[in-house]
Amino acid sequence: MWREHLTEIIVFSALFLLVSGMGFVAARWRAPKDMAHLDEWGLGGRNFGGWITWFLVGGDLYTAYTFVAVPALMFGAGAAGFFAVPYTIVIYPLVFLVLCRLWSVSHRHGFVTPADFVRKRFDSPVLALLIAITGIVATMPYIALQLVGIEAVLKTMGVTGESALARHLPIIIAFAILAAYTYQSGLRAPALIAFVKDTLIYIVILVAVLYLPYKLGGWGEIFDAAEAKFDASPNPNDGVLLNANNQLQYVTLAFGSALALFLYPHSITGVLASRNRDVIKRNMSALPAYSLLLGLIALLGFMAIAAGVKPLPGSSPGSVDSNTVVPVLFDQQFPDWFAGVAYAAIGIGALVPAAIMSIAAANLFTRNIYKEYLKRDASPAQEANVSKITSLVVKVGAVACIVFLDPQFSIDLQLIGGVIILQTLPAVALGLYTRWFHRGALIGGWVAGMGLGMWMLYQIPNAATGRKHFGGSAFPLADFGFDTPKTIYVGIVAVLVNLAVAALLTVVLRAAKVRDGGDGTTSDDYFADEGDPRVVPGPRRDADAAPEPVA
Repeated sequence: MWREHLTEIIVFSALFLLVSGMGFVAARWRAPKDMAHLDEWGLGGRNFGGWITWFLVGGDLYTAYTFVAVPALMFGAGAAGFFAVPYTIVIYPLVFLVLCRLWSVSHRHGFVTPADFVRKRFDSPVLALLIAITGIVATMPYIALQLVGIEAVLKTMGVTGESALARHLPIIIAFAILAAYTYQSGLRAPALIAFVKDTLIYIVILVAVLYLPYKLGGWGEIFDAAEAKFDASPNPNDGVLLNANNQLQYVTLAFGSALALFLYPHSITGVLASRNRDVIKRNMSALPAYSLLLGLIALLGFMAIAAGVKPLPGSSPGSVDSNTVVPVLFDQQFPDWFAGVAYAAIGIGALVPAAIMSIAAANLFTRNIYKEYLKRDASPAQEANVSKITSLVVKVGAVACIVFLDPQFSIDLQLIGGVIILQTLPAVALGLYTRWFHRGALIGGWVAGMGLGMWMLYQIPNAATGRKHFGGSAFPLADFGFDTPKTIYVGIVAVLVNLAVAALLTVVLRAAKVRDGGDGTTSDDYFADEGDPRVVPGPRRDADAAPEPVA
């Protein structure tokens, strides 16, 4: 079967090898005197300007999985899949000032991870550990999902095998190359590759939204075909418009996803690599351009309906792989050479976020587990070395998820990851503005929100696979005793409980005069900018020790 797609495979391979070479060359791009430091390997020297940050953060947030999953959801469920567009619009005004404060305090104190900030702000190694573990656990399935995007492309090109090893060998090779150049070049590799990745995606989508509607008879024909399909669907919630039953799920999922987006460690890594506050402000103003692109990407799902696309078979008997909708559409409608370019855009679109995610997870382990609990006197070179090794382990774990788990379960795990990372909102996002919460209360809120979220997720089945638990993030309100068929996003409920418990426990603990930790930051820290003096970190101290004065 792969011989029928030889041109596509050649174009895909050539572009893939090109960006792989760029990944290795990136070590010499803006090369520092010494890469053996997390500021250099893990944050690119904290010196990326406006354009580099725009491509890096955009390439990090708008991934290969976005390219295939959002249109697939539009193809299968209709308007409900469009939730990804409003949430990527709403988020930027919300984080415009929040991220500036995080950058400033991180610049002043040399923070590399959000858990570093929590450790200093609340003087609690336990709370910082929980934030670090949460970030790592939430990021792992996100990396695995990038492999789902590559796998959909390879399957469409016929690059498959009978055995599990043969079927996944191309992905293993691709991630081995990714691991090698990330190990050598750190964050500079995805930053440089992001230019090629985003340029390819913009070209492919602009061609698609102009060429495909012309070929399929116009937008009217496309929407008529989608409406006809959903009118015949046995699921009343499917359609080109929302209805009364799925509006609550849509709103809460969009808002919850927006709140979670810049809590993910990889999103924060791209922000901390910026040169100054102005770079962040300009990017929060300009990044919605990617949301326009995402809206066009989503409409590929309706184009696939009009084109009569049939998804390829799934991994289990009788199932279909909905993630192949867009690759099959490109295969059927584009010339072979341009389909190869489109496949490369998706494949390269997996490399950039996967690299950043593995670096972010490695930084969390190094700074907040290894240095905090295993080797407090670790030198910068030792930190960088441990982070490099950990990034390799993270990538191996992501590949193992794809090889040994059903791809649909990997998708469900990512939905769980969104619920998990939301539980860091009180300590990280609100902590940037207030020190009112007691550190013990924040731990209690995290436990309550995480416990409720896991219980709710456990109750949700997956009708498509027959799995009884952890089948999604839409919780039926009927299970709470309401007489309604509506569902609600688990993450919103869990984080509201988290906040309520944290607020209540803060009042109780302060009334009981339970000792709270000191605040290692000052108000001026949250407005520091490029060129302002940095605080030289002193030795770690126990949580109950008297706070040190801040220079």
